[in-house]
Amino acid sequence: MSEKSKLLWRCRRGVKELDVVFTKFVDSFYDELNTQQKQAFTKLLDIEDPEILSYMLRQTEPSDAEIAGIVEMVRNNL
Repeated sequence: MSEKSKLLWRCRRGVKELDVVFTKFVDSFYDELNTQQKQAFTKLLDIEDPEILSYMLRQTEPSDAEIAGIVEMVRNNL
């Protein structure tokens, strides 16, 4: 199984909207990310769905600068 396939599997979330957003982002933009951005995306996937959803809805902002950067990229590419 390729790295991207494993990542797409991890994009499967309890919140269907996050599934759609993350899958679209990986399919469209993941290959263009640098190593640091890819690591930040992986770290984002380790966070619980309610917290990620609050980031996506701009209710809260991540305290980690790398995660904040990748969240902004995902938001900008919805």
